[in-house]
Amino acid sequence: MEPNPYAAPQSQILQSSTAEEAIRREHLNTEATIKSVGILYYLGAIMLIMTAIPSMVQNHALPKGYAISVGVLLIIAGLGVGLVGRGLRKLRSWARIPTVIFACLGLFGFPVGTLINLYILVKVLGKQGKFVMTDEYQRIIAATPHIKRKTSIVVVILLVLLVLVLIGAIAAITFG
Repeated sequence: MEPNPYAAPQSQILQSSTAEEAIRREHLNTEATIKSVGILYYLGAIMLIMTAIPSMVQNHALPKGYAISVGVLLIIAGLGVGLVGRGLRKLRSWARIPTVIFACLGLFGFPVGTLINLYILVKVLGKQGKFVMTDEYQRIIAATPHIKRKTSIVVVILLVLLVLVLIGAIAAITFG
């Protein structure tokens, strides 16, 4: 059959979607959620360290040796939480166990802490969360660097405002 010379031109759109791309798109929200938990852990680490420094310097309720010991323990805890946050941001499998431990401890922060940490447990212990934190998924990320999750500018602005409020609250409590 001869092509119609009066027909609209036909474009050849190549829609190549590999298996890795499909898997990455399927798990992209879980990946972003786990990375967001890593940011929360970074904030927790900063708060622990910022709390530790004044407690070592000007704590009059405890003897000097105890105040320094408490401050050092808080700094070590802050560094540990920050390390776990980094593991979550990099989707490392070793970060799952300390995340579960921290989230279980966070369940005692009723009611908001309970809800947030329950959500963290569901995401990290769920089927997709387990897969996202494997070496196989790391290979999929390396094979599909062009797939990114779009973050709304509103979310970024709200996150910056939250960080500023938290820093202000800690500064007010610490130095006020």
